[in-house]
Amino acid sequence: MRGFLLVFSLHFHDEHAGGDKWFSADKAKHFFTAAFVQSASYGGLHYLGVGRRSSLLGASVVGATVSIGKEVYDSRSGGNASGKDLSWDAAGMIAASVLVHRTER
Repeated sequence: MRGFLLVFSLHFHDEHAGGDKWFSADKAKHFFTAAFVQSASYGGLHYLGVGRRSSLLGASVVGATVSIGKEVYDSRSGGNASGKDLSWDAAGMIAASVLVHRTER
């Protein structure tokens, strides 16, 4: 739980002060946060006895919900929602899924 709090505390500030660039520290945070959420959700579901395929699907739903929720939060709190942020979130989720698929037997 502490990991989730730390990761999400890194995201609640003005992220696009210098413009919404494709490559920035903000995009790295989006990538790694999404990868963390994807892998932690997968691990939690799998630990509860959910099958591999269903755990991966459930983790993807959780990851997408968190990512989209973050952009909705940004737009409603005076910030800007970003398709680039969502793209980096998706890349992180895909990377985590590939790693989980390749490491588990």
